Amino acid sequence: MQIKSIKAYHVVQPFVDGPYRMSKGRQADAFDAVIVAITADSGLTGWGEMAPLGNFYSAAFPAGARAGVPEIAPHLIGHDPRGLASIGRLMDTVFKGHPYIKSALDMACWDLAARAADVPLVTMLGGRESDMAETYRVVTHGTLDQMAALAKRIIAEGCRRLQVKVGGNVHDDIERVTTVASAVPKGTVIFCDANAGWTPYQARQFADATRGIDYTFEQPCTTIEENMSVRRMLDKPMVLDESVTSLEEMLEIHRLGAADGLTLKISRLGGVTKTRQIRDVAVDLGFMITVEDTGGAEIDTAAMAHLSLSTPQERRLHAIAFHEWVTVRTAFNAPPVTGSHMGIPDGPGLGIDVDPSLLGKPFFEIG
Repeated sequence: MQIKSIKAYHVVQPFVDGPYRMSKGRQADAFDAVIVAITADSGLTGWGEMAPLGNFYSAAFPAGARAGVPEIAPHLIGHDPRGLASIGRLMDTVFKGHPYIKSALDMACWDLAARAADVPLVTMLGGRESDMAETYRVVTHGTLDQMAALAKRIIAEGCRRLQVKVGGNVHDDIERVTTVASAVPKGTVIFCDANAGWTPYQARQFADATRGIDYTFEQPCTTIEENMSVRRMLDKPMVLDESVTSLEEMLEIHRLGAADGLTLKISRLGGVTKTRQIRDVAVDLGFMITVEDTGGAEIDTAAMAHLSLSTPQERRLHAIAFHEWVTVRTAFNAPPVTGSHMGIPDGPGLGIDVDPSLLGKPFFEIG
């Protein structure tokens, strides 16, 4: 089997609940996605998707993805999409760095390879460990009343896990988390995610003032060393997200004992191939794992679900249903969400039946 053609689409996906706000005044109004279709000479097509969260979250930006895909795609024509490691090495050879640009292409090859084998992607990723993954939802920055109301609404809709955005003014964040924790039932799982918005000094202030609240600390500071300095005085679990950019960084986090858990984002790592590799090593090293991404709709959420459900259940933290965040559809179906749990669609590959008529005209096509 050989890659015959590649198409790339640009799809803006506005958020259902308005602007997404996080620390330092950063916000986005939509996911700005690149969706890739790779078709083989067999007639089968695989789909991939990636969407940076604005220009501020990761070392990635939407215009860069749109410019980069046409640089890489011509080199893939004629190659076997089932040779996933080989495809990855080829992309790294012809285009140095910029893993986020390669993510949708890599994802589409995985989807195509699984469709060719007539198995769901979860089977190729190690096998299904459970039927559903528990999901969390985000309480973004806002006034105390707005955050409390949002948290109550999320709980009323059946979700039991909250990620509360912090990382701004420490004293305001202490009030935010205290208010949210008081507004939800005892036993609600809370993650306080600073998105690397604090200095170690600020993170210690926050941790000391909130000792009476049960939560997991997520990425308080920028570097692994800064987070490690906070962890030394912390009496709560810590998860690192933005610090996990490669296998080498994950191994350094393990060497230092800098975290109990990791959030692996597919596009930040360069695609399903490297996410699966880092996930498997991290599981063997004893980390708790969340697999998600920087953004996207049905296609990307399906990839996240397959990776989540092939993660051992005792090592899985939670998942997130990004396709429920946005107002646009890109497929006839979606990963099924029941209450606070998400599964994977039926069918081979990602299981997603993409509707090309919803994507508009390709901005790039070769084959």
